[in-house]
Order: sequence, then C-alpha cells, then structure tokens
Amino acid sequence: MSTSARIRPSRRAAQIAAIGAVVVVIMLVIAFLADNLAASRAEHRVAVAIEESGRVDFEPEVNLGGLGFLTRAGDGRFPSMLVSARGVTITGCGDRGACTATVDARLDDVTTGDVWDVDATTPIRAAAITAETRIDSVNLGRLMGITDLYINTPAPEGKAGGGGPGDGLLERTDGIMLSGTVPYPGSPEYEDGLPPSASGYTAPKVQISVSAKVFVVDGRVHVEATGLYDGPEDHYSADVPPEFRAHVLERFSATLPTLPMAWNIAASNALSRGSDLIVAGNNDERIVKPIDY
Repeated sequence: MSTSARIRPSRRAAQIAAIGAVVVVIMLVIAFLADNLAASRAEHRVAVAIEESGRVDFEPEVNLGGLGFLTRAGDGRFPSMLVSARGVTITGCGDRGACTATVDARLDDVTTGDVWDVDATTPIRAAAITAETRIDSVNLGRLMGITDLYINTPAPEGKAGGGGPGDGLLERTDGIMLSGTVPYPGSPEYEDGLPPSASGYTAPKVQISVSAKVFVVDGRVHVEATGLYDGPEDHYSADVPPEFRAHVLERFSATLPTLPMAWNIAASNALSRGSDLIVAGNNDERIVKPIDY
C-alpha cells in the first residue's frame, strides 16, 4: 500500500470534521442573529406600548436583559428591563423656552407575560424599580433662569485624574460646580430682550462659578449654592463685592418644580453625574402598565 493511500482517508476525515465545524458555527451565528432580531422586535413592541403614555412624545429605548431571548419570550420572564425616554416635557420654565428631561427606569426580575402580546395596558410585574430623571445643563439653566448655566461634577479633592475612563462619570451631592452669568442687584433680567449672558447686555452682571449641593425635600429637588468655587477645575472667577455675594448665591439656588419620574415613582435623592443633574427614586415589588410611564 502506498503512502498516499494511507494518508488519503485521514485527510478526508479532517475535511469532514472541518466542514462539520463550519456548519456548526454557521448554525450558531444564524441562531444568534435570529435571537437578537426577535429581541429587537419585542423591545420595539414594548417601546411602542410605552409611547402610548401621554407624556412620552418619542419612542423610548427599551432593552430586555438576559441571554436566550426566544426561550424567555413565551412567559416573559427577564432578569431586567431598561427604559429610556428622551424629550419628556418639564413644566415650570415660564417664558424661558421648553424644558425637557430624559426619564429612565430599570426594572429587575420582570414578568411581562407573553412578550408578543404586550400593549399599553399590559400589567408588568417587577421585583424592584429604580427610576432616574436626567436633566442636562441647558434645561437646568432654563429651570433656574440662568441662560448659560453649566453644571460640572469635580473630582474629589486629592484624586488626580478623577473622571477618567477608568472612573466612569463622577457623581456628587455636594461640591457640585455651577457656572453662569447672573445680573447684580438692580440690573434687569433682560435688557432689550437680551439675557445677562449676551454681549449686548450692558447692565452690571457677573460670570461666575459657585459650589452647590442638591437634595430632595417632599419630592422636590433643591439646589443650594454654598459659596464661590475656588477649586482646581476650569471655572469662572470674578471679584464679587462682599455685599453682592449673598445675592449671587441666591441666584444659583432654586427649588425645582416637581419633575417627571417613571411611573410616578417619588423622587428620594438628587446628585450630579458628569454634566447632568440626576433625580432618583426606588420602589419595591410593583405592577405597572406601559401607558402609565
């Protein structure tokens, strides 16, 4: 028997094994794509149901957690569900333009029932719900009447490189930096229709950064400026006359209107995260409906 005759069967076996492995990989890829496509369609269905809520104007983002979506879809049991609705209207901005927030929620140990049957009135059970409402600097400025307001979360003192990629977004309840332009006592709120931040506003004003803390009382967020900011972060500084300092701090302080929260969960705490104000609340086991978001 020649050497080539002995090698040929083993080579054929290797080829068959290789083809089999490729077929298995292709089948796994197809199953993975089918599972993801089904999950995406189901998430869209839940999002459309939540959009039926009177205060959700745009289709929210929905993510159903857990591997193997198709094995979970029938009874609708998921370890988590994340919802994020952008552009939710906040009342209380007066003539300063429309105010909006991003209203988020995380539901743990979720049961939707057959997820393909979910509609606006489907009861969804969750073992716990965490609600967060996120307000960016522009909308916080409108709520507080400071057109160019910017919120920043400084790194803790003595922490070099705080806020880098390894840290994620920093969070604080105190020592938050607020920057903006406010009029001095006796100056108008607007001059010829221009706010203090405009170059055409000529009345006495000051562009300054302050330190502030945020907290919640009876469901409403309080922003309290505690002093002029003098830390290491880039900030605005100015010689504020001592007799005007209390006025400046008062302009950077406010009690915000009641903010929209997912499923009307009561706000219990507030903090800054990066350049956003976050208002949060929690609920234990609860049954909710998409239309009530």
